[in-house]
Amino acid sequence: MTVDDAAIERLVGEAQAGDAWAFGRLFDLYHLPVYRFVASRVRRPSDAEDLTQLVFVKALEALPRYESRGIPFGGWLFRLARNAVIDFVRTSHEHADLAQSVERAGMDAGPDELAVTRQEIDAVGAALSTLTDDQRDAIALRFFAGLSAREAAEVMGKQEGTVRGLQFRAIAALRRQLEIEEPEASRTPRALEHPRIS
Repeated sequence: MTVDDAAIERLVGEAQAGDAWAFGRLFDLYHLPVYRFVASRVRRPSDAEDLTQLVFVKALEALPRYESRGIPFGGWLFRLARNAVIDFVRTSHEHADLAQSVERAGMDAGPDELAVTRQEIDAVGAALSTLTDDQRDAIALRFFAGLSAREAAEVMGKQEGTVRGLQFRAIAALRRQLEIEEPEASRTPRALEHPRIS
């Protein structure tokens, strides 16, 4: 997003005063990131669309009571989105189908490429299902919604370091599940792994 926090807070204040254009601008700024986050957690695109709309309806209803209290508007909005997803998943017992996400994206691939992609997507989906809910939220907020670690921490009600730790452990678990080797630069030299005692 190219709008700074001060401009967003001005838009929020104008929307609280009843300016429909200001709320529309907030919708324009946050709609796609909220949708991406929601779509990463639910199975059907229609559910993601409905939940995204529900998030903005709830935001509009609660806007008169919104106060920053150290959490920017975006963090508050993603918290609403996260709660909506939790409620939906709790009641429907569904998780995202990554294969549908790729098909939704309009990927132009031949049958052979699509078959390989489906296998990879199924493997990633299975690996994601092994993560904890907090790890999945951290991954979805950081990579699908495009939030910074600080913003994701505000949404999750956790410390920034905790979110970074969740993200690190989630990526490490995904690498193990998918049998992806760690990049050379981040490996610990063997001599440092188990120092010999002389």
